Amino acid sequence: MVVTSLRRYPVKSMGGEALASAELDHRGFHGDRWYAVVDGDGRFASVKDTRRFRRRDAVVRYTASTTADGQVEVRSDDTSWLVGDPLLDRHLTTAMGSEQRILPEAAVSHQDAGAVSLVGTATIAWCAARWGGSDDPRRLRVNIVVETQTPFIEETWVGHQIALGSAALTVVERIPRCRMIDVEQDGTSPRAPWLRSLGSERDLYLAVYADVSRPGVITLGDEISVL
Repeated sequence: MVVTSLRRYPVKSMGGEALASAELDHRGFHGDRWYAVVDGDGRFASVKDTRRFRRRDAVVRYTASTTADGQVEVRSDDTSWLVGDPLLDRHLTTAMGSEQRILPEAAVSHQDAGAVSLVGTATIAWCAARWGGSDDPRRLRVNIVVETQTPFIEETWVGHQIALGSAALTVVERIPRCRMIDVEQDGTSPRAPWLRSLGSERDLYLAVYADVSRPGVITLGDEISVL
């Protein structure tokens, strides 16, 4: 089993960036979901409504990436801004119909649960074969994709440590999914919905969360060892 994809999302709910290697600290991928679009009530822009999130579908039309000097650039169509530019907040406010700001993580974590998310290629292929649509892992917004032969084998790693590159992760739980997996976002189109079938057949669970037990660096092609 080897790492086939590494992906970071500098701004929560926006499109992200592919990486050749990723540095992990105890929070997860360095810079992952460090920023979020926040309204006047302190709720994060998303495609769902909860106590933590407010539905702002326009957020997925933006893409965030990291510049060579470590700044975060946000792009919409042919326009781009660096995070911190008042014009970016103004653009988001107009697009979402209420005051919005991009803010760094503070007292409230921007991560939903585990520090890192992971899925196997066999799992995604199984879902696409059963329910149709795209098998592009970007629809799941995971950090790590691992080449696997058995669907859902990553779920058997819950409670175990895995080593990859110079880092080690402890797999902590399965991930309950939301409507984001059926939304056109992060450069991919789902083409067929999965959420309803996922709920009836798998209690909404798809992919796993892991915490970082040993910080380090992961690179594409690194082998995975389950300890």
